Parts: sequence; C-alpha cells; structure tokens
Amino acid sequence: MKVLLLNGPNLNLLGSREPHIYGADTLADVEERFKAEAQSLGVEADAFQSNHEGALIDRIHAARKDGTTAIVINPGGLTHTSVALRDALSGVALPVVEVHISNVHRREEFRHHSYISGIAEGVIAGLGVHGYGAALRFLVGRYKG
Repeated sequence: MKVLLLNGPNLNLLGSREPHIYGADTLADVEERFKAEAQSLGVEADAFQSNHEGALIDRIHAARKDGTTAIVINPGGLTHTSVALRDALSGVALPVVEVHISNVHRREEFRHHSYISGIAEGVIAGLGVHGYGAALRFLVGRYKG
C-alpha cells in the first residue's frame, strides 16, 4: 500500500502562519511524522505540497500511475473553491480522506462548504496535525491487505 499526502496552498507556512489556529508544527514536521507512521504501519508514503492548483492536479493524475493506493489531502483554501481539484480526485478513483487542521465549521461561513467532502471516504477537521495520522490509520485499516 502507498499513501500520498497532499497539502494545498499556504500549508507551507505551517508553524508560522496563525499558530493560534494551526499550531507550531511545520509542514516538514507533519510530513516526517506521516512518513514515519506509515513505515510503522508497513506502508509506503509520499508527500507533496503546492500553492498552485494545477500542480496539485498534476500530482493527483500522476498518482494514478505511480502505485498510489490512497490519498490524504488537506486542500487548504481550495477546499471551498476548486471543482477542478474535486474532479481530479474523482477521476483517479482512489480512496481519499480530507483533513483540516482547524475545525472549519467553527470558522467563517465560507469555510463550511467543501467541494471535496462529497467524494471523500472521510473528513477529519479540528484535530490539529493529529488528523493526518488519524486519516492514515483509517486508510491502512480499511484498505491494506
């Protein structure tokens, strides 16, 4: 099993951007922990972050051919705006778990709608960076075999 961790726009600023909302962990911390946990669960993990919608879509398309079996994605602000990202995820037909560090439902009204949730196996919001590990463990439990 190979799980791809995708992070969208502005998540490269983790650790310095609004730490009262997103915490002190950096994106490098998140990716390192994700890969270590994947290894401990006996699966492979890859990570990718971009501030560009097209780059995320290209990486999703590549996942279809590189042996990826599931995707954990924090789409950032694209959650609420990108039909194209949803279509890419739907088009590769891989299991997806959507993760948000903050509880988007306690925030601004525009953050309450997700284009991704309707195609995701699950949605995790508000657990901080621990949501990434929860998503990984869910996918491994459901699909490793």
